[in-house]
Amino acid sequence: MSLTNSLFAVIDIETTGLSAGKEKITEIAILLHDGVQVLEEFSTLIHPERKIPYYITQLTGINDQMVAGAPKFYEIARKIVEMTDNATVVGHNVRFDYSFLRSEFQSLGYDFQRNTLDTLKLCRKLIPGLPGYSLAKICAALNIPHHQKHRALGDATATATLLSRLLALEKANDFNHSKVEAESFNHRLTASLPETHGVYYFYDANDKLIYVGKSNNIKFRVLQHLNNNSTRKAGEMKQQIAHVDFEICGNELIALLLESDEIKKHKPLFNRKQKRASFTYGLFQFFNEEGYLCLKTGKIVSGSNPETSYSSAIEAREHLFFLTEQFNLCQRLNGLYPGSSACFHVQIGRCKGACCGREKPETYNERVVAALDQYQFEHPNFYLFDEGRSREEISVVKVENGVYRGFGFAPIEFLNNSLAEADDFIRYYPDNRDVRQIIRLYLRKNKALKIVPFSSGKAE
Repeated sequence: MSLTNSLFAVIDIETTGLSAGKEKITEIAILLHDGVQVLEEFSTLIHPERKIPYYITQLTGINDQMVAGAPKFYEIARKIVEMTDNATVVGHNVRFDYSFLRSEFQSLGYDFQRNTLDTLKLCRKLIPGLPGYSLAKICAALNIPHHQKHRALGDATATATLLSRLLALEKANDFNHSKVEAESFNHRLTASLPETHGVYYFYDANDKLIYVGKSNNIKFRVLQHLNNNSTRKAGEMKQQIAHVDFEICGNELIALLLESDEIKKHKPLFNRKQKRASFTYGLFQFFNEEGYLCLKTGKIVSGSNPETSYSSAIEAREHLFFLTEQFNLCQRLNGLYPGSSACFHVQIGRCKGACCGREKPETYNERVVAALDQYQFEHPNFYLFDEGRSREEISVVKVENGVYRGFGFAPIEFLNNSLAEADDFIRYYPDNRDVRQIIRLYLRKNKALKIVPFSSGKAE
């Protein structure tokens, strides 16, 4: 995307929480910017039509009384459309602001789509080596005034000033990669990378995502990629890398979960095919009329809750055959043997006769439960707390009814408070076989700081 002769709508919002699908906007600021200066300014509080959580008020200073007389989103929606028309939406971590705007407009039946520019990514690219890349740390490092932190107009004004600096720097520098020596090129790519847990992203010269990976030391792992000539694929990928982005995750579990989701969502060119699988078939359990616990495979539909999932019907059926043999289960009860007579495994001694009444349901079902145990968590409903991205926060993962719901980050003091608002910190992600296995393996290593079971939507 060309940054010259462009019109920018610098936007910042404040919200009732982190999830665009669940939470609402409480304040918005839009600064129309021509690349040099601000042309027009608009800001307002917004009535979210719900209570503002206490921890949000502590962070932003916005409370229920302040928004009581404010316009609702639909009342200022037209103004937002008009100000952003033919403009590129700019924000610091713009994905957050843009996702909330799209969600709010979607609730009104309007498909809000704009090109976006992230000053966070652009700053990492143009000014490597800063102490940190939060808006506050960048402003401190570059002497950019930043008043009223965590308020929409204050953050948008600082972001607009940062945008002006970055656009001037982009214009003044010629980033011609073909003329840069390999060593200095590698240094530029990795200078701003942290040496901590996280996910890293490789982009080509057209800003297309070509690879996603995770590491306990992002900088070290990226350098390994840049120095890797062991395979043709590694060499091809290295030649296409134009810049690197990253997300700090705080611990290995969050990095694994985010990496898995990003690969499935974006399907980057150089990621392994098995990591890009779409799991559309599942393994299901049910009781037949005689009380036997049976297994079957089938298409996953909305509302279904499979024990595990597969990328194809063939893979699902093959795995059911494997479980049936490994645990001496009945082929007929599991839908693998046609007809109503005793299955073939009875004749060779691998089935104990559940299909013909020789084995009672109670004893047979014990083996089915044992076969399914490998896919179960110790608790069907729990929050898993671990280290956050800084000393001031923790990570939280949610599993509900045995299904992965997502993760987020909360202030460290939240561990000592009521867990009633734990969901406010969760960003929701799709459940699949991979993420369940990731969580199970992580729990076996006993790395979790705290596991809190809950039932009926409340922590125990």
